[in-house]
Amino acid sequence: MLSVLWPLPALLAWACAWGFFLGAVELGLSAAMSMIGASALGIALTRLGSNWWRRVLIGLGFPLSLAISGLASAPAWVWLIPLALMLLIYPLNAWRDAPLFPTPANALRELPRYAPLPDGALVLDAGCGLGDGLIALRQAYPQTRLYGLEWSWPLRALCAVRCPWAHVRKGDIWRADWRPYEMVYLFQRPESMSRAAKKALQQLQPGAWLVSLEFEAPALRPHSALVAADGRPVWLYQAPFHTTVFTSDE
Repeated sequence: MLSVLWPLPALLAWACAWGFFLGAVELGLSAAMSMIGASALGIALTRLGSNWWRRVLIGLGFPLSLAISGLASAPAWVWLIPLALMLLIYPLNAWRDAPLFPTPANALRELPRYAPLPDGALVLDAGCGLGDGLIALRQAYPQTRLYGLEWSWPLRALCAVRCPWAHVRKGDIWRADWRPYEMVYLFQRPESMSRAAKKALQQLQPGAWLVSLEFEAPALRPHSALVAADGRPVWLYQAPFHTTVFTSDE
């Protein structure tokens, strides 16, 4: 809901970061340490942004405004820490996919009606982030075995804490083997869906499902589609896939 009211998410995040900074300084913490803590808080709140450039604005807003204000006398190297934190949570190679697109609550609750799975089926959330997709998948398929794959190790660690019932590991979704899974779930960017379609064609076994929230795989003909609780489309593709013409070689 907050993402619709932009720039309110950014203003709230910046206010929280500034409140942390001023409070930490008041309690006697050094300006450098207060800045690091406030920057980390601001970057943690980047999930309030609905796309990558809004997340960048949220994450870097506090340190930039602090530098302009001149209130903090910190060593020059300290100003590199917010950027390092951003790169730690969102590694460079992850920006071509989806840095952090949380799956809305209850977005997949109708999925079993269209794509039934047997008890014990293996389901992969490819790019699981903080675990919102895994939580939605568990609500839809409580009888399945859920796996999460995430490139960013801080996000992977937080996801494992939030989803102790899932098998969560660090890895590249494009190098991972999708063949063992009976469903692969994605919430990526439009630019990476052609790549996902190619990988699904190569690796998903007959009867397995590729599920994409919001963004359609341009090279595959959907088996069916449904509307999530928040109005976004959920595209379902089942192997063996019916293909159109690939338009990208990502």
